Amino acid sequence: MSATTHWIATACSQAVLERGGNAFDAATAAAFALHVVEPHLNGPGGDMTGVFATAEDPTPVVMMGQGAAPAGATIEHYRAEGLERVPGTGALAAAIPTAVDAWLKLLAEHGTWELADVLAYAIELAEDGHPVLARVSAQIEALSQMFTEHWPSSAALWMPDGAPPAPGQLVHNPEYAAVLRDLIAAGEAVETGTEDDGRAARIQAARERWRTGPVAEAIAEFVRTPHRHSDGADHAGVITAADLATTEATFEPAATASFRGWTIAKTGPWGQGPVLLQALRLLDGFDDDHLDPATELGAHTILEALKLALADRDAHYGDGQVPLQTLLSEEYIASRRALITEQASHEFRPGRVGDGPLPLPPLVTEEQLAQATGGDVDHGAGEPTVRPSGEARGDTCHIDVVDRWGNIISATPSGGWLQSSPAVPGLGFCLGTRLQMMWLDEEMPSALRPGKRPRTTLTPTLVLRDGIPVLACGSPGGDQQDQWQLLFLLRVLVGGLEPQQAIDAPALHTTSMPGSFWPRTWTPGGAVVEDRLGPDVIAGLEARGHRVVRAGDWALGRLSCVSRDPATGILRSAANPRGAQGYAAGR
Repeated sequence: MSATTHWIATACSQAVLERGGNAFDAATAAAFALHVVEPHLNGPGGDMTGVFATAEDPTPVVMMGQGAAPAGATIEHYRAEGLERVPGTGALAAAIPTAVDAWLKLLAEHGTWELADVLAYAIELAEDGHPVLARVSAQIEALSQMFTEHWPSSAALWMPDGAPPAPGQLVHNPEYAAVLRDLIAAGEAVETGTEDDGRAARIQAARERWRTGPVAEAIAEFVRTPHRHSDGADHAGVITAADLATTEATFEPAATASFRGWTIAKTGPWGQGPVLLQALRLLDGFDDDHLDPATELGAHTILEALKLALADRDAHYGDGQVPLQTLLSEEYIASRRALITEQASHEFRPGRVGDGPLPLPPLVTEEQLAQATGGDVDHGAGEPTVRPSGEARGDTCHIDVVDRWGNIISATPSGGWLQSSPAVPGLGFCLGTRLQMMWLDEEMPSALRPGKRPRTTLTPTLVLRDGIPVLACGSPGGDQQDQWQLLFLLRVLVGGLEPQQAIDAPALHTTSMPGSFWPRTWTPGGAVVEDRLGPDVIAGLEARGHRVVRAGDWALGRLSCVSRDPATGILRSAANPRGAQGYAAGR
């Protein structure tokens, strides 16, 4: 069974499964297809994280494809460029691209297919063409002036005929197809012994080619030329060939917590994954009537728990020594739970751990930013949006796959959006912008430091029962990813809904925390809700002090999931209907 954010990628994944491939073969094929068909949501120059377990070993493992800051990405350098924050677009915001290496590592160590067979789907889509999504077309249209005036390489790639493609028009990316063919050729040139050793060696050669070959050389050469960033100025990037050559994806233990007899597995606190763990631990101390997102009491309690967990994220999480065991401890959780009252908090309230100073991020509201800049600020809710200034936000993809043997993976590829920086000539993609989640403040745990990973929002999930993985889920949506997954898990694990029912149910989230994306504003007491939550519930939230923004009936949440019943072997999948883009399939 498989589910992704695009029907073509799901079809690729399902085709692999039906031809005998396992979940890891299928997920990798889907990931490379997503590079082609959803370039506004992810790309090979971006990043990804995953959580998986194998049929042989049910222990959840994190697939770490989040690149770190380059050696030249120092606070001093960015300050010298006149910056107060890491820009939201341009090469200065780019972490070292690690997503491709992560997928190749997964394929080599846990897949069964040859690289050429896995990449064949993406190559066909790039060379023979695919119908462009309406949202891709709209994104290119919104950025057409930016491309023409400041990013001509992007104009050449995305507007080869001088105009944005119309929705449904067949589009091609032969440059990226050539990159993939080059990786295959690098592997086929390797002389090996046994067939089993040969497959892994061929993929390893492709990994080396990605990190040290023409891709790395082209990126390092191109970023030397200054280009327009989201601050309105031109800067050169700092990524070098040495940065790419010395960066590899890794596997690492998952962070876990228990909730109502279930075990939830996430990335470590170098990313935002443990936000979900903290929120579930906070809510575990309430009766079930406090955990229904469809009620005023449930929605209020959930929003307040999320505010506390997200405040801890911004004050404590980062690529370093994070006291996660303390943050998840019963004593600490109980002290935090006591802060949840009948009224909505408009404060930023991280918990204190230890005796040292508590680092706090800048707290700037959208209104304050608009007054300071003289411009308008949009209310992006996870989908790609473009400001009047031309600065674009991006979003994310998601992949869930489970096979008949019990291999299971939840993965969230992102970054390298077509709107993130100029396309690198000859490669068919651009770099990501994940460094915008780091602060130019040495006191912050997620401060910009060479070799450190940004505190990514990418946060896939595995759920285990009695030590056996039974469900994989995730969602695009930046700061909303764990928030929407929390609603889903509460509805499934506590409310007893079927996964598709839980995905379809009305969604909500808080904006009462500094955003992870440029320009990193917050809305004290802010809550964004789908109108389907109902007028009585919405009025009740407002009466409790929540600053409610109505997003429409079907606007929030882009969840997908797969599940497996260990007792029967029955597989299930479900996907988000919003936007008519997500897809779930199986047989």
